[in-house]
Amino acid sequence: MQKAIYTTVGIDELLPHVQALKGAGARFVQMHAERCVDDGSYRLVYTFINVRAALDHIAQDGSYAIENLVIEGIDQYQEIPSISSYYPAVFPFENEAHDLFGLAITDMQIDFKGFFYQVSTAEPMSVITPEVKAAREKAMKVRAAAEAKARKAAAEKAAAAAATAGEGAADGSGTADAATAQPAAAAGSDAQHDEAAAKAALKAAEMEAKLAAMDPEKVARVRAALAAKAARDKQKKEA
Repeated sequence: MQKAIYTTVGIDELLPHVQALKGAGARFVQMHAERCVDDGSYRLVYTFINVRAALDHIAQDGSYAIENLVIEGIDQYQEIPSISSYYPAVFPFENEAHDLFGLAITDMQIDFKGFFYQVSTAEPMSVITPEVKAAREKAMKVRAAAEAKARKAAAEKAAAAAATAGEGAADGSGTADAATAQPAAAAGSDAQHDEAAAKAALKAAEMEAKLAAMDPEKVARVRAALAAKAARDKQKKEA
């Protein structure tokens, strides 16, 4: 049985990890680039397999591991060091990431200088459709509104608690602390509820942005899975 191991690394950590894999006898399998729909950043995944270790594991229990190095949140203009000095076979993948996504991969041993592919649109995989752009803008607006609402609610609750505390101190009653403790606790609870609601709204908006970029059939399957999960969660709460 095959299992995949994913290790997230920073750009400055890429080459040391690749060097370690090379030293352990791992073979390069592939590299691919992705563009994140919700924020426009890029993701690179480098896949390796240690054949000797895999054969040993298969002989023992029938399983083996594929190792993946993942770089998240890449800006299009960040420089990414080529791993071709360790694995020359990466050159088609790195040129592809440059030509189709516009990623700035430096020091490639075999560099086609942007002519690995003949494309009618420069960096075609970095171009977004109007629908995806609209979904992303909507998600950003929903996020901003949810965060503003949560901040406003928290400020109002804190102001109300402070006002109640001031009134209690002014009348000099011996029960001032007890009287203000409950409103303050309630304010904190309400603020937490508002924050949770804001996070839920943000999560829903991000999901809608991702769905907007998917194939309609896949969207239908995802929505069905989400509905089934929601039903299961509801049953657990009611049990």
